[in-house]
Amino acid sequence: MELKDKIVVVTGAASGIGRALALRFSAKGAKTVVCVDLNLKGASETAEQVDGVAFEVNVGREGDIAALIDRVESDIGPIDLFCSNAGILTLGGMEVPNEDWQRIWDINVMSHVWAARHLVPRMIERGGGYLLNTASAAGLLNQVGAAPYGVTKHAAVGLAEWLALSHADQGIRVSVLCPQAVRSEMTRGHEGSVAAMDGMLEPEVVADACVRAINEETFLVLPHPEVLGYMRLKTENYDRWIGGMRKLNRIYGAG
Repeated sequence: MELKDKIVVVTGAASGIGRALALRFSAKGAKTVVCVDLNLKGASETAEQVDGVAFEVNVGREGDIAALIDRVESDIGPIDLFCSNAGILTLGGMEVPNEDWQRIWDINVMSHVWAARHLVPRMIERGGGYLLNTASAAGLLNQVGAAPYGVTKHAAVGLAEWLALSHADQGIRVSVLCPQAVRSEMTRGHEGSVAAMDGMLEPEVVADACVRAINEETFLVLPHPEVLGYMRLKTENYDRWIGGMRKLNRIYGAG
């Protein structure tokens, strides 16, 4: 899909990958970039840079996402590309309280579900559209020291796969972004984490990879190319891969 003259929504647009995506889409000629974040001040700053609009939205609530889609489609126009990018990191394992598991589940998984639920039928009715869902390399591999993050990102990848295989014939295109460490508010203070083993990318590099994937309608976006090799090792010998991850857990994990 070409981005010129398209109406694009980006969640988590106040900083990091979201802000870089908004700037890149604008540079590629998007008609309107809608910058969405719980941090309205940050989203507004991004919107000012792209001559777009900003909305304060809690993506952990279905009603907020439904209202966002309704407002954009009624006041601005049909959404061509929806980037469900907002996400959070929760560290720990089985001891993480239920309410924290539920919060990360709602933000990292259900926000993608709700966006698709309220937007895909509209896109199908008008002949197609594009979803870019931000997951993580943790959704293909896992995340040492952060069970809630690894689990929810696996679910996010699974949902993106399901949307792609179920709605491609109806004109819906899907890409899922799976980077390792990217310099952002989420990774601040985690520069020495296992996710940064292959380097911490700048958000602009990740945004460029997303633009290429959207142009080529590529499903899996891997700004860190090493991840593909790790995936192959995992599928070739699962037990050996688990053994390797155990070693990383001893170095980087919480237990």
